[in-house]
Amino acid sequence: MPPLKFGPRRGRPDYESKADLFRALAHPARIRVLTIMCAAGQPTPVSEMLKATGIESTLLSQHLAVLKRYQVVTSERVGNAVYYQLATPVAAELLVMARRFLDYLDDQTPAPRQPVAVVPMGRPARPMPVPRRWPEQPARSAYAAAGRN
Repeated sequence: MPPLKFGPRRGRPDYESKADLFRALAHPARIRVLTIMCAAGQPTPVSEMLKATGIESTLLSQHLAVLKRYQVVTSERVGNAVYYQLATPVAAELLVMARRFLDYLDDQTPAPRQPVAVVPMGRPARPMPVPRRWPEQPARSAYAAAGRN
């Protein structure tokens, strides 16, 4: 296995290594691709990832290259097809932990507050009136706006 491009073995502080890893994961398309690979549980051809994500092949190729550069995934060419898989099962665990963290945040986040009307003392509170919507105005062309009908 080639030496890690990030990690404590490179003589860098741990926080920088973690930042590099999160930078590699910092795009929704990359997380989607990793999720597809986790669900497959086996090497996944690029053609399947293209169908599942719906993104262009050149863009998918760039995202896969980033994941490969940071050794999150590995690839193998079989004939004309290229298959990708997670470099280690720990990568799948990282996605599970991220989901658990997000679920925790959802449980801890209080419901949004409703706006409360401030009423001067001595007057009974009334519900706030709903703002009135003006009827839609027809669009005017630049020609008509200049007064040249």
